Amino acid sequence: MRRVLLTLASLLLANAAVAEPAPVRIAYAGRMVTDLDRSVAFYALLGFTRDPGVDGQWKADGTARRLFGVNGIETREAVMVSRSNVSLAPFSLRLTEVRGVSRRDVTVHTPWEPGATHFGLIVPDAQGLWERLREKGILQPRSWGGELVAPPGQSKGMLAYMTDPDGLDIELIDERPNRPAGVSHMGLIVLDSDRARALYETLLGGALQSPEAPWLQGDFYDSAVGGHGNILRFFNLGFPETAAKDKRMNLELVDFQNRKKAVESYRITDRGLGYLALDVPQFDARLAEARRQGAKLVSRGVVKLDGNRRAALVRDPDTGAFLLLREAQ
Repeated sequence: MRRVLLTLASLLLANAAVAEPAPVRIAYAGRMVTDLDRSVAFYALLGFTRDPGVDGQWKADGTARRLFGVNGIETREAVMVSRSNVSLAPFSLRLTEVRGVSRRDVTVHTPWEPGATHFGLIVPDAQGLWERLREKGILQPRSWGGELVAPPGQSKGMLAYMTDPDGLDIELIDERPNRPAGVSHMGLIVLDSDRARALYETLLGGALQSPEAPWLQGDFYDSAVGGHGNILRFFNLGFPETAAKDKRMNLELVDFQNRKKAVESYRITDRGLGYLALDVPQFDARLAEARRQGAKLVSRGVVKLDGNRRAALVRDPDTGAFLLLREAQ
């Protein structure tokens, strides 16, 4: 029966493709934090504002328990809002703190760890922000010497990786005339780029921005993330934004040729994990096909969110990265 249902799901997707269905859209990014108040203060320094409509009190929320697949937990949340530098529409970062369950600390990892997530953030004065964070004792740089890195052919430091208080990566980038401030892209470190692309590009419909993905290496690529001897390539997949459906934000799949390692079995309630929320048309068919490809269901089946929107939390079939798939509305 399961095989029959999956076959039907595949047929539904094939028929929907002919009709050019509405695309999957990037809704927001999420991060599982250790101390919500500390994280809110940190992101405020980066220029995010807190959404006052989201109650930050502890809740014994049955929906959260079903979505995370864990009994007995309490959660509290904050939504921090910046903007997309692609569309200039609001872009949200949802921060969640959990208690009532043992939480593994995964805040310490390398930026090339398979399954690690990051996002790019363009700011008006990267050097000034960098120094303010350093003065407050909360700058956690990845880069060589703990400094911003100059692109090839330039002398001014303009970008580098740093982490938030929970070790989650942020690629900080200096604003330029053709690159306004805001969240520029999402990022995910992959193990098997073909397998990852089968999900994010073929099934979920991310538009490959360039057919060329050469292997890259050298000081520039090492210095920004603090590595040595990295060999990497990028697959940039454009997804429409939920807040601006005519604009596409890139999901950057980063493949490190020489950094392959087994992925550990993290739980979504652990400290220092990120996830990406996507709004998905043909929700049932795409969820079934993702599971056929090897995606693991984390939530207790399909969960109803506020407004009866359906959702499922899954781990992707490549690195086990967490994806919140929401039924498109």
